[in-house]
Amino acid sequence: MTLPVMPIYIVDLYGSLLMIIFAFLSIRQVKRLRSENPQNVVWIYLLWLCYGLAGFAVSRSVGHIVKRVFITSGHEYLWLMLRPYSGAVNTIMFVVVASITLFFERIWKIYEHIMEDRRALKQAHEQLLYLNKHLEDLVTERTKELALSERKYRRLFEISRDMIAIVEWNGRVLSINPAGLCMLGWGDEDVKVKFFQDCFFNEEDFREVWKRLKMDSEVKNYECSFIRSDGLKFEVLVTGSVEVESERQMLHFWVKDISQRKNMERKLIQADKLASLGQLAAGVAHEINNPLGIILGYTQLLLRQCEEGSEVYDDLKVIERHVRNCKTIVGDLLKFARSAPTQKGEADIHEAITEVLAVVKHQFMLDGVAIKEKFDHSIPRLHWDINKMKQVFMNLLMNARQAIGRNRGLIEVETRLENGNVIIKVSDTGCGIPPENLPRVFDPFFTTKPTGQGTGLGLSVSYGIITEHGGTISVDSEPGKGTVFTLTFPIKEGMNESYEQ
Repeated sequence: MTLPVMPIYIVDLYGSLLMIIFAFLSIRQVKRLRSENPQNVVWIYLLWLCYGLAGFAVSRSVGHIVKRVFITSGHEYLWLMLRPYSGAVNTIMFVVVASITLFFERIWKIYEHIMEDRRALKQAHEQLLYLNKHLEDLVTERTKELALSERKYRRLFEISRDMIAIVEWNGRVLSINPAGLCMLGWGDEDVKVKFFQDCFFNEEDFREVWKRLKMDSEVKNYECSFIRSDGLKFEVLVTGSVEVESERQMLHFWVKDISQRKNMERKLIQADKLASLGQLAAGVAHEINNPLGIILGYTQLLLRQCEEGSEVYDDLKVIERHVRNCKTIVGDLLKFARSAPTQKGEADIHEAITEVLAVVKHQFMLDGVAIKEKFDHSIPRLHWDINKMKQVFMNLLMNARQAIGRNRGLIEVETRLENGNVIIKVSDTGCGIPPENLPRVFDPFFTTKPTGQGTGLGLSVSYGIITEHGGTISVDSEPGKGTVFTLTFPIKEGMNESYEQ
């Protein structure tokens, strides 16, 4: 059975024509798309691909048409001559299409990088537009933040209770906070001419601080002494570090005044010492008191048997006098040890002080010593052992009188309320206490009086009584000008105890 070939020829002829038409329509469509976005590499690739496919369609379709024409017209030998050329053109067109596809793979990678860069540039462009549009607002906001930060740190600098100082490497003080000025007793003008080494009491401490800064670029909690403009020495902790500001080395210092802490430590040591000595004194006093009583008793018996004015009588009187002195010392030791029971009750401090003054005022006036009273009568009644407190006031007044000596002078007794505390001050215009003796004035048996005029236990006993009543005692003195003893009692504690009774 033989199939008709005419339909095949028609399909081959018209199919070839349609292939050419579709190829050029594709080129037209891609050109239109590319004209809308000339930079799109996809449209460029498709355009060249359509060019290649169109060339292939023309080569193949023309070959098929020519073949049918030559065979139909009886010139088959001509087709046989042209067929290799037609096949070669078709092969070249395939190679061109394949080359376009392979070349596009590299172009696509480059295109991806370009698109990434384009997106980055677009983002940067948007940021620049935003910054350009909001630059003034951003600068204003940043300026406010900087101003707020500056105010915050300036406030910390100014309200700090410790010294904060900024110093150049040569030691010149650039800036110091108000607390530092107050601590050193400097004025604003002093900062312009002062050096940081002027703050140190000992030059060796300054050299040690600078040595540590050079070696480690910092110094931490170095304990030393500073000096005020009026010559007063006080103890501090120095912390410093080296900072670089605008290519300049600056030193930042933080200085803490530890004088009160040191005083408290000394008081605690003093309290421990007094407690130990009190226990020792109590034991010694009890052991000595009985033999002294026996000696005194036998001495008095012998005195009755001797004629007054005889040599033996005078010797026995010397023994009696010295035994009584020893018993007085033993009695003071017992008071120092606080062996006597404390009996507290409501009391008016002004009545207690007035009673003590009434005892000594007449004799003081005869000796040329005036007494000035300055009482704050708003002070309420407190819960005290009034007899022991009278002993304290008597000790302080007698010490003040002996400090004035034979010269005319003034003793002032002042009371006042201050920050919830009762303050009692006993001041005199006497000879004062040398600075080296101030830390020892409350030590048992320490006295600067001549032999026989004091046991050195008066202030020690007073210290124990005041501590027992929850108070504190401090002393300030300047040689040649006088001494001030300050007693401080918390009023709230006293009132609460009073109410409990």
